[in-house]
Amino acid sequence: MDMTGVISLVVILGVIFYIVTVYNRLVTLKNRFKNAFAQIDVQLKRRYDLIPNLVETAKGYLKHERETLESVIAARNAAMSSLSTAAADPANAEAMKSLMGAEGALSSALGRLNVVMEAYPDLKASENMQQLSEELTSTENRVAFARQSFNDSVMTFNSYRQSFPPNMFANMFGFREDATLLEFDDKAAIKEAPKVSFG
Repeated sequence: MDMTGVISLVVILGVIFYIVTVYNRLVTLKNRFKNAFAQIDVQLKRRYDLIPNLVETAKGYLKHERETLESVIAARNAAMSSLSTAAADPANAEAMKSLMGAEGALSSALGRLNVVMEAYPDLKASENMQQLSEELTSTENRVAFARQSFNDSVMTFNSYRQSFPPNMFANMFGFREDATLLEFDDKAAIKEAPKVSFG
């Protein structure tokens, strides 16, 4: 084999190695944001599990507020359904948009519940309600941290996928779209978890 053949072989092997490296990096970054979403999934499920307890505790005090309680449960169920769809494929932009909308509706329903409960001092003073409030606030904080981690992972993936020369190979490997950030319609919700205060 002459020197030109050796150089050609080295160049071809170098290109193949680079392409494999780009593919592996795309897979790694995609798996990272999927794992980050799994952490959001865990925390949102914990939140959804707390809401029926909150409603059940409030039910005894809020006998005339049935519509408000039912809207919280309906929003919670819709959010759970959207979460299941998004968890199945965190790269699906439509599923993420659906989850963002459902979470916004749930936060709004919880806000309305909080306004109604302000008129019931006995409910606010209830030890069970205070404990639920604490658990819900703690969970909201965990959701915020998990969401930030997910969004950081998505940004890393998107930046790498869009950069040159990886963008030349991304489509070829099936990485055709950017991942979607998990944001809320109400930008204040990103900075501050929904307040559910009972005391």
